[in-house]
Amino acid sequence: MSPNPAPSPHSVKNRIMRVVWGIVQSTIFRFSPRPFHAWRNMLLRFFGADLHPSARVYPRATIWAPWNLTMGARATIADDVDCYCVERITLGERVVISQYSYLCGATHDFELRNRPLIPMPITIGAGTWIAADVFVAPGVTIGEESVVGARSSVFTDLPSWKVCVGSPAKPIRDRQMKDAETNEKSA
Repeated sequence: MSPNPAPSPHSVKNRIMRVVWGIVQSTIFRFSPRPFHAWRNMLLRFFGADLHPSARVYPRATIWAPWNLTMGARATIADDVDCYCVERITLGERVVISQYSYLCGATHDFELRNRPLIPMPITIGAGTWIAADVFVAPGVTIGEESVVGARSSVFTDLPSWKVCVGSPAKPIRDRQMKDAETNEKSA
C-alpha cells in the first residue's frame, strides 16, 4: 500500500497562475527573439517578477514562478537555466547565471512518509558569476563578487570575493579583479 501523497502546499490561485504562466512561457516568451529583453521583462513583471529594467532573461530559460523572482540591475539568466523559484530567488546587480545551471528553491522532507515540500529562498550577491551547469541548493546564500566554477554543486552558503569549485563547492582562492586597460589587480 502506497502512502498518501502530501497535500499541495500551493493555493488554487498559485496553481492556476502556474498553468497560465506555463502557457505564456512555452509560447510568446520562449519564441521571442533573443534581443527582445524588454518584452520578456514585461511578461515576467506581469506575472509578478521584481526586475530592474536592465535585467536580462533569455528566451530558453525556465522560470517556475516569476512572482518569486527578484533581479537587480544588469543581472542575467542565460538560456537553458532552470530557475525553480518555489520560494524567493534573489539575484543582485550584475549577477550572471550561465547556461544549464539549476537554481533549486525547494526540497522535500524525506524523513516524513508523505515527503512534504519545503520551500527555501536562494540569494546570490551582486557581481557573482555562476558558471555553466552549476546546481544551487535550496536555502543557499552566495556572497557578492564570487565565482562558482562550471559543474559545481552548491549545498551550503559561500563567502564573498571567492572562487569556489567542486561538489560540494568550496572556496579555493580569493577573487581578485584586474583593470582591463592596465591589467593591474585591484580589490
